[in-house]
Amino acid sequence: MPRLCRPYRAKTKGKIERFNRYVRHSFYNPLASRLKGMNLKLDKELANYEVKKWLRDIANCRVHATTGKIPIELLEEEKPYLLLLPRHYQAQPITTTLNEEKISFQHPLSVYQALLEEIRG
Repeated sequence: MPRLCRPYRAKTKGKIERFNRYVRHSFYNPLASRLKGMNLKLDKELANYEVKKWLRDIANCRVHATTGKIPIELLEEEKPYLLLLPRHYQAQPITTTLNEEKISFQHPLSVYQALLEEIRG
């Protein structure tokens, strides 16, 4: 019988709550703050683009508190022992259409030009 659990209570919620808090405090909040300062909104495409950089540069490079190892190095050690998924579970690889060069946090120059014209107005 399912039971409701109090939010953020480790005894009842398990490790998932801690992981969600880590992602929120280490990835989402800093990114959302940075974007808010630039008057930009976080959307799905930008979040997917940014999370790949965060995983590569921060999350997978740090020393994990529980294992005492760097996650990306541990994955490389474990790869020879991992088994392939059965054929019916294998999904197509996820690709993104975003290129690093195409994402800019700067507004188009026309926005700045419009502001100048309004100030002079």
